[in-house]
Amino acid sequence: MVTIHLQQLDIPSGQRVLLHNVSWDEFEAILKELGEHRSTRIAFNKGLLEIMAPLPEHEDDKEVISDLLKCFLEELDIELRTLGSTTFKNPLMLKGIEPDQCFYIQNEPAIRGKKRLDLTVDPPLDLALEIDIPSRTHPEIYAALGVPELWQWADGKIHLCQLQNGVYVEVPDSPSLPGWQLHLAISQYLEQSRIEGRNRAVQAFRQWIRSRLHDSPST
Repeated sequence: MVTIHLQQLDIPSGQRVLLHNVSWDEFEAILKELGEHRSTRIAFNKGLLEIMAPLPEHEDDKEVISDLLKCFLEELDIELRTLGSTTFKNPLMLKGIEPDQCFYIQNEPAIRGKKRLDLTVDPPLDLALEIDIPSRTHPEIYAALGVPELWQWADGKIHLCQLQNGVYVEVPDSPSLPGWQLHLAISQYLEQSRIEGRNRAVQAFRQWIRSRLHDSPST
């Protein structure tokens, strides 16, 4: 048997490596060897481990969408906690995932100040964001972990998916932030950022939110 260290792997951007028949203990050891400061993302589902290296544009879209959503929550004075690509895992389910970005919103008070999360006792994140490329999003893992809302950026728009009876169903508005059609607005301002830059797009988005709040104080 030939043994190599994972640090010897060079995964090109946009590509992935699949490892089969990986035990939970091996998965934990692989995470430790890969370390926390890396560019790759992982997904683990009952023995199948995927290690993926995002494309640069993948990261750009993630950052701007995240900034816009954080801007919205700040303007509405809604507490939030973002945990980036934290590894969420549940050994009882033999599942683990690293989202592109994630938000605790409704469940933020329950995990406020915690340095480590244990999904066997702590609540799941409220919203996961994935910049979709083929075979990357893994909705079945998010569903098993009980994540109620999944945003997928694909084909030039945000697809909103709500967990219903154990599976994700695409819905017309955010169930946790209803009445704003945020997916449409954020998609629009993301495109604006490509032309005018991130700062101008976020500033324009902030003004849009404030104008909506001014016109509809009960929103």
